[in-house]
Amino acid sequence: MPAGPGPADVHSALHSERGALRGEHPGRARNPVIKVSALGRLEFVKTDLDRAERFARDFGFAVHERRPDRLTLRGTWPGPACLVIHRGRNARFVGPTFVADSVGDVRRLARWAGANVLPYEDGEAVQVTDPSGLPVRVVAGLAPLAALPERDPLLLNTGAKPARINAAQRPPRSAAEVQRLGHVVLETTRFRQALDWYLQALGLIVSDFLYLDELRGRGPTMAFLRCDLGSVPVDHHTLAMHLGPRVGYVHSAYQVTDLDAVAAGGEHLAAQGYRRVWGVGRHIQGSQIFDYWRDPDRMMVEHYADGDLFDDSLEPGWAPMSAGGLAQWGPPVSRDFLGGRPGPGMVAALLKALGDKSNDIDKDTLHALAKAMAA
Repeated sequence: MPAGPGPADVHSALHSERGALRGEHPGRARNPVIKVSALGRLEFVKTDLDRAERFARDFGFAVHERRPDRLTLRGTWPGPACLVIHRGRNARFVGPTFVADSVGDVRRLARWAGANVLPYEDGEAVQVTDPSGLPVRVVAGLAPLAALPERDPLLLNTGAKPARINAAQRPPRSAAEVQRLGHVVLETTRFRQALDWYLQALGLIVSDFLYLDELRGRGPTMAFLRCDLGSVPVDHHTLAMHLGPRVGYVHSAYQVTDLDAVAAGGEHLAAQGYRRVWGVGRHIQGSQIFDYWRDPDRMMVEHYADGDLFDDSLEPGWAPMSAGGLAQWGPPVSRDFLGGRPGPGMVAALLKALGDKSNDIDKDTLHALAKAMAA
């Protein structure tokens, strides 16, 4: 595909040095079925709820409800409980729940998908399946919770405009206070189908695309998607997806109030014996200050602060995918963050993906992905 300048006026000094080439993916559906307004919650299955609760408290969640077979967690901000953990035999990610503006939107999506509408908390819900096979719930009427007390962001002395006089900074070295669920990241072997489905079915729009440098003509291989609330600014991404040989959960991210909460919360997790994956640093796409950890079931979770907020006026940015392009500053990206050393499970997933000619995985994409993650 010939190189050429994209719509530089949209991206200059904003979120990307590059825009789309002529004919590339527009990053939004022309007439979506509905437009979800938020990511409401995530659901998991864990074998040991006592252990899950200990980690949740150390990570900074508040426990909303504990039953013998279910743990419900929340942040400090008002809104629905953001995590539900069920007791089960094998630890796994169940799926995301998105919030619709109305019961009418839930019913409209159900008709489009040929699915049933069911009662859910204070409203109604429909469960649909994305092209990767992941169950996705969309609900109107998630039960709201009142705000919890939390510390204010620290007042910072910056440059020639000091704001804090005759007062010292002494943030506690304790568990971070999670404010809210921010986003979830998924891997899929059917990236193009899944991308178009989330744009069409849920009305998400793309903030940034990543592509494989030597295979740009095949289209993007990662997308950061946000909700479309018109002129109301929203998180840079509520959902991110990337092409890979496996299908499912990569990580989920939870907002804390500031950099000190990220750093002190990490010190607390390290003191409790948990394993840091990567951090502290600042991302490029989304700009978040990040810190990634493994929970006792080896599922990856992120503390973040100071993420970008976009309204619907920004078109997608485009950038090459590379390991070195994941952060503006911070330690080198870890092998653990990139998926760890190949083991029997990864080899089996690679062979399965290569054997399925209906997905987006072939030898060329695997070679280009490996090259990008080594760059």
